[in-house]
Amino acid sequence: MGFALEAKDLNKLGRVLKVRPKRLGHCVRFEVANVPEKRSMAVEIYSNIPIGNRRGTLVSVYTATTHLQLHFCTGYVASTLLGEVTFVGESDGKLSGLTIEREGGCSLYANVDRNLLSGDFTRLGPEVMLSGIALSLAESILPEQAAPGKASKRRKR
Repeated sequence: MGFALEAKDLNKLGRVLKVRPKRLGHCVRFEVANVPEKRSMAVEIYSNIPIGNRRGTLVSVYTATTHLQLHFCTGYVASTLLGEVTFVGESDGKLSGLTIEREGGCSLYANVDRNLLSGDFTRLGPEVMLSGIALSLAESILPEQAAPGKASKRRKR
């Protein structure tokens, strides 16, 4: 089995987003709303489900105009200070992240080269810089990059 969110993780996410998690069958749902700005979304998390011929964690976001999914989520970073949760998934040195904001905003960064996270952001164009900065928060939960020919080790968060 891959990464799966436990009850303590779901409660932590709820505290950061200031909503209670709702269990609906195999998924847990968070309904985030910002009434003054007329923004709302539902975030559904499915842990350890079949995705093709593998098992993994799926994070789906539903808004009035958008549906986003992150397949094979491998971790998350929850920041009370920023009021957001970033779910991440990594494959072959490429990172994707789905950031959910307490105020009803959502951002998706897909297929970002992992090397951008620890590089010099001032050397990046502004159109690339934001994804590197946003996903750099997740660097501490990613497996260590292995030298060629060696297996990587998972970092503890």
